[in-house]
Amino acid sequence: MEGQVIKYLKMIREHVINELDISREMKDEEIYEMIDQYIIELSKEVYIGLEIKNTLRTEVFNSLRKLDILQELVDDNTVTEIMVNGTDNIFVERAGHLYKWEKSFESKEKLSDVIQQIVARTNRVVNESTPIVDSRLENGARVNVVLPPVALNGPIVTIRRFPDKPIGMRELLKWNSISQEAADFLEKLVVAGYNIFISGGTGSGKTTFLNALSNFIPKDERIITIEDSAELQINGIENLVKLETRNANVEGMVAITIRDLIKSALRMRPNRIIVGEVRGTEAIDMIQCLNTGHDGSLSTGHANSSKDMLSRLETMILMGMDIPINAVRRQLEAGIDIIVHLGRLRDKSRKVLEIVEITGYENGEIQTTPLYQFIEETNSKKDCVIGSLQKITDLKYTDKLKAAGISL
Repeated sequence: MEGQVIKYLKMIREHVINELDISREMKDEEIYEMIDQYIIELSKEVYIGLEIKNTLRTEVFNSLRKLDILQELVDDNTVTEIMVNGTDNIFVERAGHLYKWEKSFESKEKLSDVIQQIVARTNRVVNESTPIVDSRLENGARVNVVLPPVALNGPIVTIRRFPDKPIGMRELLKWNSISQEAADFLEKLVVAGYNIFISGGTGSGKTTFLNALSNFIPKDERIITIEDSAELQINGIENLVKLETRNANVEGMVAITIRDLIKSALRMRPNRIIVGEVRGTEAIDMIQCLNTGHDGSLSTGHANSSKDMLSRLETMILMGMDIPINAVRRQLEAGIDIIVHLGRLRDKSRKVLEIVEITGYENGEIQTTPLYQFIEETNSKKDCVIGSLQKITDLKYTDKLKAAGISL
């Protein structure tokens, strides 16, 4: 029966495409009406059950106006990641586990059409000469595309799907990703204007945690967010400016980088600047922001630990500017107050693993002090990690808290 459904899908789609009025923008209702009419005509010749009719109606419309077979996954709240490895191999992540999906694209041309549809919505370009691009969907999902000849097994699409409702600190507490004590502590630091950097590996929940922390920002402040592809979900801030990078294209449009946006943001009278992710020479400008009076700024970066994050930031800065390493480290020590490191444990849970304070600069090294650390208990199992985020020591520098009238 599956072969028959595919046959009907092709027949209905071809019929609708031939009947489309390309001289104007047709409404979705008109497309649905055309699909319904042809299904009725087809039903007069062969018996088609109601369930199959509904499937045909939805999938034909998705193939014409949406993301074809991927639309079903994009609309599924239980899916957190979609990985398309060419036309035949599609994998999905649910609850931290990967599964191969039974459906596949009928051709490379159809997959290419879906890719071009995705990138066109954000004014991006992807082709053989520019085979890598970051984009996003209308629902805010992050999209990465890699095309041949870079990708050897066909077009590769990775979609990171975010929850329809932004996850806040309440949900993170419910999932035991952080302790109540640590959450209250970080809330006070955000309100008082401490510069906080969030580090972690891929899929550790950095963007989610950044969104949760941003909810603590006082609602009367002016916030500017800077991202490669806009995905932050900051709610409740009226004076919010969202900036996004732009790639260069063949029509002569020059690239607008994170560095360009940070420099521009400094002239826009922000109270705080939030950089979605630092992964290159823009680290120079981000640290400059933190050292020019923009207290309370937030950012994220990929790293294996808080110390590794500082080393990576050093490297990123040195990639874009030839200055002494001691000067770089002094800038980092002066600019960043707190590093929150996240991790994805073996049982697929995401947790805050450590909260570290930058406490000074001695003997050519940045000094750090752990304030909270995740301690795993001895009765943990392979598929169930048991532990808690425990306080190690008190915050050393409380000047910003005192200035804001906040007591720990």
